[in-house]
Amino acid sequence: MSSIAAGPRAASRMTATERRATACLAGVSGLRMLGLFIVLPVLALHAESLPGGHDPAMIGIAIGAYGLAQALLQIPFGWASDRVGRKPAIAAGLAVFAAGSFVAAWAPTLAWLVAGRAIQGAGAVSAAVMALAADLTRDEVRTRTMAAIGITIGASFTVSLVAGPALAGVVGVPGVFVLTGALACVAIAVVLWGVPRAPASAHTADLAGFVRALADRQLLRLDLGVFVLHAIMAALFLHMPFALRDAGIPADRHWTIYLPVLAVAVAVVMPLFRAVDRPGNGRVVLLSAIGTLVAALAILAFAGRSLPAIVAGLTVFFAAFTLLEAALPSMVTRFAPRAARGTAIGVYSGMQFLGMFVGAAAAGVILKHVGASAVYLAGALLALLWLVAGATMADPPASPESPHSIGRT
Repeated sequence: MSSIAAGPRAASRMTATERRATACLAGVSGLRMLGLFIVLPVLALHAESLPGGHDPAMIGIAIGAYGLAQALLQIPFGWASDRVGRKPAIAAGLAVFAAGSFVAAWAPTLAWLVAGRAIQGAGAVSAAVMALAADLTRDEVRTRTMAAIGITIGASFTVSLVAGPALAGVVGVPGVFVLTGALACVAIAVVLWGVPRAPASAHTADLAGFVRALADRQLLRLDLGVFVLHAIMAALFLHMPFALRDAGIPADRHWTIYLPVLAVAVAVVMPLFRAVDRPGNGRVVLLSAIGTLVAALAILAFAGRSLPAIVAGLTVFFAAFTLLEAALPSMVTRFAPRAARGTAIGVYSGMQFLGMFVGAAAAGVILKHVGASAVYLAGALLALLWLVAGATMADPPASPESPHSIGRT
């Protein structure tokens, strides 16, 4: 009996190769996103100081050019990773990101800064990184790998909020951009020499797999979900700095709210990461998390200037967000055919970045013409629409090669 009982527990443990792959790919994602996030707290003021910086619309384009380029190129990079291999595609994308960082560091005008940011975004390797993570892990542990990558990205964001302004004060914003390029070069070395070799059969794309990845209704539901999730996240971060300031927290102390909120949220949802991978649980966990997201947005919509209400809403939001951010890419890899996995994740990642772009733009209009509460209520309505669409979703198959992984409605 003990040997039988030990079987499932042993299967749920990561192997040495899976641990190494998880650590290296989380490190690559963290280095790349640290390089991206660290300029965000100081980019607008730097853009304003450049020739052409008198135009607020152009400053907005300089900030948003990265996300738009990412949205456009996730699918091509995901497809390329299916054709030529994950590692070459990721290394090439990181090299493009590094080149864009150096252009942005040199930029003598705002137009050149926009060009540098767009080139940075053209290194759209998120889909290929997630596809490689899926290639190197089993279904039983994949959500934990995705969670590790997501948590590393979240930690990079938190570190950036503190480190960005401090570094800019020492080396200037151009120096910060040089640092982002250097971090990308380090990430290339990690990909080429640190990440284990993927199975040889993991990237044999064909046209039929490409079409299935774009047309499968289960995948389209997940693509809608990540669009909604990141549109809501972008809208929240457009308004939340103002809400915290109005609640009496100065800008240089906002990290004192975000850090403990993220820590509590991750601690709460960590036990649920295993549940997502168990057969028959994925759909229930997904729908529960979406419902929790709606509740969080309702709290924030009526929080006003109450700091306890804002903290409560943020904690509930990040608990749902953290779980969904880890669960969704794992589900994509399980529904997608192996031969077009990079393509499927490319569509998914493109919708993620498009959601960020659309969410921020729409929230700005709503905030200007209606008010802050309407921003969160609009997000809640989007999440409710996602909940309705998700109610008819099938449970993820036990294996990406399952005959039921494609064609379900």
